[in-house]
Amino acid sequence: MVITICSSLKFWSEIIKLKPELEKLGHTVYMPIQVEGVDYWEEDGTKRIAAKRTQELISEHMSKIEKSEAILVANYTKKEINNYVGANTFLEIGFAHHLGKKIYFLNPIPDQPYIREELESVEPIILNGDLGKIS
Repeated sequence: MVITICSSLKFWSEIIKLKPELEKLGHTVYMPIQVEGVDYWEEDGTKRIAAKRTQELISEHMSKIEKSEAILVANYTKKEINNYVGANTFLEIGFAHHLGKKIYFLNPIPDQPYIREELESVEPIILNGDLGKIS
């Protein structure tokens, strides 16, 4: 299966480990791109926005989702939020749903205000950390 990993770049060290694990299971894997400045946080986000615009990161990742059969949402704990799903990942989930792609969550749906119901409505397959459940 062709799978695009969707995740906050805060989890980069975790998501780069997923690619070889998925490939061992026979999957083709597309990854997000890590670009200098995108994971940099500042008060108004100007460097982050500029990096995303100049590199066309959102469009680039959406193209990968279009070419995939499924997405894998790599959701880990961020600060006090278990299984965090950020704004870009939420956008990618909606796009994948619109295209009729399978949506896998590595971990359970987060209990984040305003998005839990929407995430449940796309009927993701929860893997509970077991990549072998992807079919």
